[in-house]
Amino acid sequence: MLKRTPLFGRKTRITFALPAYDPSGVVSVVGDFNDWCPGRHELRRRSNSTRTVSVILPPGVHRFRYLGTGGLWFDDETADGIDHLGSLIHL
Repeated sequence: MLKRTPLFGRKTRITFALPAYDPSGVVSVVGDFNDWCPGRHELRRRSNSTRTVSVILPPGVHRFRYLGTGGLWFDDETADGIDHLGSLIHL
């Protein structure tokens, strides 16, 4: 799930959220905003049975995917679009 929070200066805080234990193991969000670097934006478990991480993004189209333990790549079905290269956010 994606949550958008508008910020001053036309930027937007995007909060990436997944269930706390599905998939199991460590999950990072990787994308064009972090040079596709795993571990830079690792989702952290929260008390409300989710795990989240937030990233501040400028206007434009951004591509991302999730990377789980064991090399499990997957997309976010709540994204603005999904193609053969991953999930899309339009800001």
